[in-house]
Amino acid sequence: MKFLHMSGAGNDFVVMDARGKDLDFATLSRELCAKTGADGFLAADVSDIADFRLHFYNSDGSRGEMCGNGARCICKFAYDQGIAGEKMQVETDAGVVYGERIGEDRYKVKLNNPSMVDFSCHPNAAYVELGNPGIPHSVTEYPELRWENKESLLPLFMEIRNADVFPKGVNVNLYRRVAEDAVQILTFERGVEDYTLACGTGSASVAVVLWQKGELPEGYLKVENPGGTLEITVSGTDGQVTDLYLEGLAEVIGQIEE
Repeated sequence: MKFLHMSGAGNDFVVMDARGKDLDFATLSRELCAKTGADGFLAADVSDIADFRLHFYNSDGSRGEMCGNGARCICKFAYDQGIAGEKMQVETDAGVVYGERIGEDRYKVKLNNPSMVDFSCHPNAAYVELGNPGIPHSVTEYPELRWENKESLLPLFMEIRNADVFPKGVNVNLYRRVAEDAVQILTFERGVEDYTLACGTGSASVAVVLWQKGELPEGYLKVENPGGTLEITVSGTDGQVTDLYLEGLAEVIGQIEE
């Protein structure tokens, strides 16, 4: 079988065309991510309600509801393989995601709107779920955040990651403002159980929190991840998000033969 190794702003995945195949995705994810060091595994499959179906698995073999950078990578994969056109619909466990080719290696997806935003469940973090069932994220402003100090911050990340108030577990996002419309972010992802170089839904969750707090008046946020920059646009009415977009690079960085 042939697999591609792809990167979305440093968030990397093993990707395959699984249409017509009966495969153990969880085992493939563990084996191929261990071999490549990738954060996750993506498989394109047939769908009755969209252009194709996305199966997303973390590197530990656990199935995820959806992945923002993974969705952008699978959109590029689907376009390059002739599975879908420049605009596409992707069925995910969290709902249908809409993708668009902006350039050869640049893709945008309309993420699932938040089904929950809670500012009170944890003393150090807001809680956001994107989609239904939602992808769980915690969001914490941390003005002292520096990527080079990530090891000293690990106890704080682990305390939030394993907090009892998050029964599904949580992807932990710390951010600091660097401009009115820009933040730096560091993410510790469940299922990977480590820091990742970028997190699309984590970046979007930060934008949702800032927007709902009235701290993102233009509805645009540039998010500097260790692996690259992502752009988030958010809008809504009556305090409710109705449109949430994630844009950035999606690139092929290698090929694997098994």
